[in-house]
Order: sequence, then C-alpha cells, then structure tokens
Amino acid sequence: MQRDLARIFEDFINQADYMNGRIAEGTEKYRKGDAKIKVTAGGKACDGAKVTYKHKKHEFKFGANCFMIDEMETEEKNKAYKENFAKAFNLATVPFYWKDLEPVKGQPRYAADSPKIYRRPAPDLCIDYCRENGIEPKLHCLNYDIFGPSWYRDKKADEQKVLLEAHMAEIAERYADIIPDIEVTNEHWWELHHASDFYTKEDYVEWSYKTADKYFPKNNLIINDGPDITWWAPYRGCIQRQAYYMLIERALAKGCRIDKIGMQYHIWDYKKDMYENTRTIFNPERLYAQMDAYSKLAPELQVTEITLPAKGNAPEDEEYQAEILEKLYRIWFSHPNMQAVIYWNLVDGYAHRAEPGDMTAGENVHYGGLINFDSTPKKAYYKLLDLVHNEWNTSGEAVCADDGTFGFRGFYGDYELEIVYGDKKYTKTISTSKYRDNNITVEL
Repeated sequence: MQRDLARIFEDFINQADYMNGRIAEGTEKYRKGDAKIKVTAGGKACDGAKVTYKHKKHEFKFGANCFMIDEMETEEKNKAYKENFAKAFNLATVPFYWKDLEPVKGQPRYAADSPKIYRRPAPDLCIDYCRENGIEPKLHCLNYDIFGPSWYRDKKADEQKVLLEAHMAEIAERYADIIPDIEVTNEHWWELHHASDFYTKEDYVEWSYKTADKYFPKNNLIINDGPDITWWAPYRGCIQRQAYYMLIERALAKGCRIDKIGMQYHIWDYKKDMYENTRTIFNPERLYAQMDAYSKLAPELQVTEITLPAKGNAPEDEEYQAEILEKLYRIWFSHPNMQAVIYWNLVDGYAHRAEPGDMTAGENVHYGGLINFDSTPKKAYYKLLDLVHNEWNTSGEAVCADDGTFGFRGFYGDYELEIVYGDKKYTKTISTSKYRDNNITVEL
C-alpha cells in the first residue's frame, strides 16, 4: 500500500512535465542569485587574488521543533540528538506553551535550570543551544487556547485578556530582541478542544495580533493552523473561500499585521482511497495552488510542522518516507514565497500523547521521525542532508580581475572564502541574500 502510494505520487510528477519545470525554474530563480565580490587590502584592489568559496549555511530556513533538548533518558542520546539536529537544521521551534511555561502563576520556567517538564525544555536552554550552533530560534506560540494554564482557563474573557497581555509583555521584554519569528495563534479550528471564554469571542484573533504587534513591533508575526484547513481543505471551486483563507483575510481587513502564514503538513494516516491522497495530500499542482493563493495575503509562507509517517521501521518503510520527503521538499523549496520548511519530531518515540519509546500510543504510532528511537538516522534524514548540503550547495574557485572582483551564482546564505593573495592566505565569511543587493567588499 505505501509503495503504491509513493509510485502514484512519482507517476504524477513524471507525467506533469511542467511541474518538474516549475520545480527546477523556481529553485534556480528564487533560491539562487548572482554575487559580485570585491577583494581589497588597505582599500586597494587585490587583482589576481585566488579565491575558493564554499556555501556553509542556507538563508532559507530548514527546521524542526527542539522539544527534546536534554530531555532524553541518557546523556548519549541527548548528545546524539543535539548533534543530529545541528547537522540538518538552521531553525528551531522553541516551546512557549503557556500551560507548561508558567504552570504556577508568577513562577515562569524561562531559565535553563528550570524544573523539567517532558517535551517542554525551558526557553533559555533551547536558545543557548541555538546560539552555540548558529541556529535561529522561533517562538511557538503566544496564544494557544487549549494550552493555557489552569489558573487562566476558568476566567472570563476580559480577565483573560488582561492576563494574556501581561504574558505577552513579559515574553517580549525577555525575548523580543532574540527571537525574530513569533507565532501568535495556533490551530484555530480544533474546536472541540477549545474551552476558554475568550476563545469563543468574535475578537479572539484580531485582539491577539493587535496586542502582539504592540509588544513585538519589529518581529515577524505568524499565524498557524493544521493541514486539513491549510493544504487539503475542500476547494469548493475557489481557494479564497476556504475558512483559513477567509479568517486571515478578515484579520488583515481589520488592521492586523500578519507577516507570515503557517501551514502544517502532518500526515497522521492515509485515506483508503489512493486517488483521494494523490488529489489532495500528494498532489503537486494542488500544493502550488495553495501556496500561490496564500501568497496574496502575506509576503512569506512557512510549512510549520511536518510529519511524514513511515508507519514502521522496515527498510521499505524508510525508503517510502525518504521518497516522499524529497518530493515535497523540492516543491516547497522552489516556491518564491516559501521561507521555511520545519519538520516536527526529529526522533521516533518522543511524540505527543505517548510515553517515551512506546510506539503503540499517541503520535508515536506513525513512526514520523527522521531518526530512530535508538538514535540511528533513517533514510529520510540522510536524504534531507543530501538536499541541503550537497544538491542545494554552491562551491567553486575564482581569480580576481584587475579591479579585485570576482563573481559567482549560488544559493543564498553564508559562504566561507579562502583567499590567497601574495604569500598569505586569508579566511573570510560573507552572506548573500534574496532580499538585498549582493555587491560585497571583503577587506583583507
């Protein structure tokens, strides 16, 4: 069944030549750019300098949640987790679930040495790890109704607003200068699980974003929701009539600032009808249509939470997972407005609603991680590394012209330059970006 689904998806790609063309064209056009570098010494052009350039880190964000930082049962597994995370990702989703961030009113768990709560490492612990490894932290999230603390949930809406605003102000004071991306609200459509009084009010979304804007004026504000409402909600003939689209459109019309739109891609199971899977979940044309439509509402998109289940740990299960990951990442990476692709649980056996290692309960049953429970990487993990560090990578050599310049076209991001001029060798770093001019001067 799984291999059949993979083959149907592959056949769709192969039969739609224009889709392959769009992937290739988009990758070349939106993820790469021309750079002109001038090498100088004492302000004078270094003509004839020999340069070796090597791409070290993408501007595009590849991420995962870091909920298991120092949360595992052995130091060996903690070390492997942190090493494997840093090899693959340059962005980490940091847990700010209020329920576990401040279980006791007035006693928040910000500090790295805060009491442990499973899958909820303290923000400072995560940020310290990010800083040490050149990873950008992302806040998840300010107002997630079902994860409000018990001392908040039984209040009336007006009281909850006061508490929420104080909560946002406190987080902003501590983290606004450290964390660029702020998820403000999450999973608005999980209706049966929302119970607080404020959530039922008409201004829940608008108040949340306007208040966040007050305390995070320089940060990116992100809205986020699940896959059933973002990627494969019914067309009804028009994407613009999907509920999530209209919710965002209404918030913008009411003066809210939403800088990025988050779209989860959890596949918890496969529908029995394979045609339905390829028509929605695995349909590249549909995925591009959704991204094109939502790009009209915000300048950037994020695939915020990804689970691609292997459903087991047999070799063919791993092959299937890796094949689907490759195809989906190629599509997302090639879209002009996609800014980040964030896997969810890196390691099997540590997912939501299950005891560690119990693969029969909660989200563990899907085997959706990229690393096995014993810390050995799966084929999907190696496929991701190959895409990020090999295929989507630029390196080369050049000799500076008479004016000290050389040029290259490469993937946006950080580069290491090794420059030989005269009898000396220099190591420098530069950054190229899709958001600015890439005429760069390097002084030796």
